[in-house]
Amino acid sequence: MNSRVRSLTFNFLKLLLKFQFPTIEEINCNQLAQLLLDSAKPPPLVLDARSPAEYAVSHIETAVLIDPLTDDLAALSTVSKDRLIVVYCAVGYRSAKLAQQLDKAGMKCIYNLSGGIFQWANEGRLMFRDDRPTQVVHPYNAIWGKLLKSSYHAQEQ
Repeated sequence: MNSRVRSLTFNFLKLLLKFQFPTIEEINCNQLAQLLLDSAKPPPLVLDARSPAEYAVSHIETAVLIDPLTDDLAALSTVSKDRLIVVYCAVGYRSAKLAQQLDKAGMKCIYNLSGGIFQWANEGRLMFRDDRPTQVVHPYNAIWGKLLKSSYHAQEQ
């Protein structure tokens, strides 16, 4: 998939997500990168709403894996309702669903990462596997993986 088609597809997905999850705010990769670098402010809580297999291949450095299908948000019970939370998945759908759950649970500062980790990787941003930098991402499946530049595809394991 060429970069123009990839960009148009991400823009279309962004519109669909806004339509399906109208109350969920988005943050772009550059904004998240700046937040992660800003030592003057508390860092955001970054939640990875992908499967354990996807997370094991790579994730954003400080990300915590959370099951996007669970209704049990007990793991977040100690997190302040005012804490800045950024949620991501491969392209944004699972994380938008989780962000919606967090919103309903009373969290106040929730953002969905626009384009997910695919966009993060496509922009050449740093990702980690077992505390070591990596440049590959789990492609989710053959169809959605087309949104990820082929150079960032993890090999089947």
